[in-house]
This record gives sequence, C-alpha cells and structure tokens, in this order.
Amino acid sequence: MLTLEGLRVVQDDFQLGADWSVGAGERVAVIGPSGAGKSTLLGAIAGFVPLTSGAIRWQGARIDGLAPGARPLSMLFQDQNLFPHLSVAQNLGLGLDPSLRRVDWAAVETALERVGLAGLGARRPGQLSGGQASRAALARALLRARPVLLLDEPFAALGPALKAEMLALVEELAGAALVLMVTHDPTDAQRFAGRTVLVADGVAAPPVETAALFANPPAALAAYLG
Repeated sequence: MLTLEGLRVVQDDFQLGADWSVGAGERVAVIGPSGAGKSTLLGAIAGFVPLTSGAIRWQGARIDGLAPGARPLSMLFQDQNLFPHLSVAQNLGLGLDPSLRRVDWAAVETALERVGLAGLGARRPGQLSGGQASRAALARALLRARPVLLLDEPFAALGPALKAEMLALVEELAGAALVLMVTHDPTDAQRFAGRTVLVADGVAAPPVETAALFANPPAALAAYLG
C-alpha cells in the first residue's frame, strides 16, 4: 500500500496537500486543471519534489527520505527520457545499471519483445516512431520491476488509437504493480482506472470510484470538463 500521510508541498504561492492511501495492484488516474499540481504530486512521490511536511510510506515503511533511485517505483515522463546518443537496448540497460557494465542483455531483449520491439535494440531513439519510443520507455520501466509505476502523461503526444493501445499494454504488462497515471483526458481515466484522484484548489483529493466521479463531478471537475 502507498500512503501519503499529511503530505504537503509549498512552493512560493503554490501549495498541494494529500492524505490518502492506494493499494498494490490498483490502477488510479490523477486528473484536474492545468497547473493544479498533478505532476507535482507524482514528482513528490518519486522524490523529485521535496516535501514541506508529511510522509510517504510504501507497505508501512517511510520512503520520503530515500533518493529517487532507491524508491520502490519507476516513472514515465512526457518526453520519454530516452538518450539520443545511446541505442534503444542501452537506454533500457540504464534501468538496470547506470554504468551499463552489469546489464543482463538477455533480459533487455526479453523486455523489448514484451512491448513489441523485438530486434530493434540496436536502433537509436531518433529512428523510432512516437509509438515505438513510448514502448521503449515502458520496457525500461518494466525491466526495473518496481512495485509502483508512475505515468506523467507519457502517451499524451500519441493519437487516440495509439494512446489506447499503450494504455492496454500497460494494463497487460504492469501486473501486480500499482499504477498512478496523470491524464488530462477523462476518456483515459474511465478506460484505465478503477479509481481517480481529483487535484484542484490545492488538494489532491482521496481517490474515488472513477465512474461515480464522472457521473456526478464536483464543481472543480465540472468546470474543468466544461
């Protein structure tokens, strides 16, 4: 279980609070107006945004004092974070060993096969399509085999059909991992997530059942949806 215990982030005139838990294996969407703090929430969980107060726990143990790489999670960003000067296989290998000296290359190839990129490990990221780059980034996250997967709109640049395909792939391959997904698209939330967190007015509200949230949206969500 991932627990945000009185979490509070304050940056100049911006503030965000959260106080809730989500369980292992859940699929949870994070939605809300631009600038409300959705990416900040994921960044705080990942360790890229410092907490002003509160705690983050995984299975009861505090993780907010750990460096990002030591936390039990992987994160996918909008820009995929693939290094253009390295091959696709080397980019995946970084998820196992940043020095690339102790990499199980057979495991890398298996990860590429799982996301439909078998035989493309020698290519550079610039030789991939947008959908292929998304698959490579997902493969790197899966290769790390962490129990929490954070998605900060990594598929936002893809067309609707390809984005739906990538979400289906995440659902298929993430297994027992907890997945928290930032999205601006209510269709994505309804397709992918059993529960949804609304971020608005300085608060990341406790997750509620997705269908119920969109059937009877609170004022902040109704205004956002138009």
